[in-house]
Amino acid sequence: MSDYLDEDYDPLAGLEDEAKALVREALDELGTTIELPMDIPKNQVADIAFPCFLATKELKRPPGDVASAIVEIIGTSSTFEKVESAGPYVNFFFNNDKLVSNTLGLVSRKKDQYGSLPPIGEKIILEHTSANPTGPLHVGRTRNPIIGDTMARILRKRGYDLDAQFYVDDMGKQLVILTWGHENILGLDVDDLRADMKFVKYYQEANRLMEDDPSILDQINHLITIYEEGEPGISDKVRKNCEAILNGMLTSMRRLDVHYDSFAWESKYVRDGSVKEVIEKLRASEFTGDDEGALYLDLEKFGIHGRENKLFLTRSDGTSLYTTRDIAYHIDKHNNFDKMINVLGEDHKLKAEAVSIALNKVLGYEKEVEVIFYAFVSLPEGKMSTRKGQVVYIDDLIEEAVSRALAEVEKRRPELPEEIKLGIAEAVGVGAIRYNIIRVQAEKQMVFKWEEAMNFEGNSAPFIQYSHARASSILRNMDVPDNYDPDLLTHDSEINLIKALARFPSLIQKCADDRTPHHIASYAHELASLFNQFYRDCPVLSADGELRNARLVLVKCSKLVLQNALDTLGIVAPEEM
Repeated sequence: MSDYLDEDYDPLAGLEDEAKALVREALDELGTTIELPMDIPKNQVADIAFPCFLATKELKRPPGDVASAIVEIIGTSSTFEKVESAGPYVNFFFNNDKLVSNTLGLVSRKKDQYGSLPPIGEKIILEHTSANPTGPLHVGRTRNPIIGDTMARILRKRGYDLDAQFYVDDMGKQLVILTWGHENILGLDVDDLRADMKFVKYYQEANRLMEDDPSILDQINHLITIYEEGEPGISDKVRKNCEAILNGMLTSMRRLDVHYDSFAWESKYVRDGSVKEVIEKLRASEFTGDDEGALYLDLEKFGIHGRENKLFLTRSDGTSLYTTRDIAYHIDKHNNFDKMINVLGEDHKLKAEAVSIALNKVLGYEKEVEVIFYAFVSLPEGKMSTRKGQVVYIDDLIEEAVSRALAEVEKRRPELPEEIKLGIAEAVGVGAIRYNIIRVQAEKQMVFKWEEAMNFEGNSAPFIQYSHARASSILRNMDVPDNYDPDLLTHDSEINLIKALARFPSLIQKCADDRTPHHIASYAHELASLFNQFYRDCPVLSADGELRNARLVLVKCSKLVLQNALDTLGIVAPEEM
């Protein structure tokens, strides 16, 4: 926990630091400089724990003996209710009375800002999505915008000045192929389609024709050359088509509640001379070579061997390639931001490493690019290919999710007006997609399964959203008092719920610093489960006066933190379901 996380932001402020300090002092007295890791145990066995295995070898004592010795040295502490050993663990337990009062007071004051930390004073550029604008996004790439947008929300709550940016690849061969198809292919039935849906048809058909007729490839290569030279006719057409496709893609992203602060156009770095300057500097280095006129970076000199040990920077005719333009783009990032983070598919690992080599080791720029790599989403039917047209688009996934959600709403709440049913279905359907994707650690493979995403009783967005709606229902038409007695909240289900509420600010910090957005999903599910246990074990509206007031405050605080956690995940917190 960082030093600045004080009681104005975090009800657990200083507790982890205090526990670490007590353990450190005890270890010093035992005669070891070993640092024991700190753990947050599950199942409420302790609030903070330190496993003692690492000290066993140096102290020549079993881990259980080490734990007992540490506890004996610490003795009593005014900060903690108790400190005790349990086998090889040193367990710390919070002072519940103080924790209850601090947590409910802070949540009540901060409301929707609870979990947001003070400004850090650093600027981060977070690049995500950046899909080739050749058509609508498909399911396989769904993780990129959802991971990116969730990470952006976390970093903003952490206190960073953040720019979420979409890098638009408007110089790629694909855009020229698509533009050629739009100009030369007649008879496609595309009149009623959205722009990105329409243009992908031209892209797919042009690829098919190009495989059958080599002369088309010659035409396209000529167009690529004059496009990079800035010939107005082709440049204007490509830009116009690219903007139309991008607007279609952004329509899908807005429905997923994914947003961008800025757009960087790849062509900018060609037109302003940045790419030419990069090529000249790389050509002058000792790490590049020439292959029949094509400039390449020799990756073998950096320990990368095999077939892909040459990173080509230009074609044989001197025109630039995507990687070269990407290097120029990252130099621009380097000069304008304190930190750079990219969200990329696992198939970009080698290219990302090569860009970093060129940026840091060849050109000498100091700041390194952080990358969050993700494995692709697949459906039970298998993988997808945009070029071949074997694809399920994000729009199809959203429509299916909303349709399934609407069927559930019709079954559970047939009395609701149609407009409210549709609103709930949209919130639940989109939430199900975002949650089911973000809950899995980015680098792990995942198959999107409807029985998991739409499970109202399992680890899913509908389960969490329903818990929020339940809290809203309890509070509906109720006046929650400003004055209440927190000492009345002593039931285990109340204490466990409050401890979970208290962890939210430090979790935001951890997820931001570790770049691990999936932990927010786990937390939201745990919080919803604990709220449901509280609701089961502790009657609210039927409780006697003062106890009812205290429990109403706990319900209100739970609702606020559930809403804040869902907002961090980009998921609507519905008032009713």
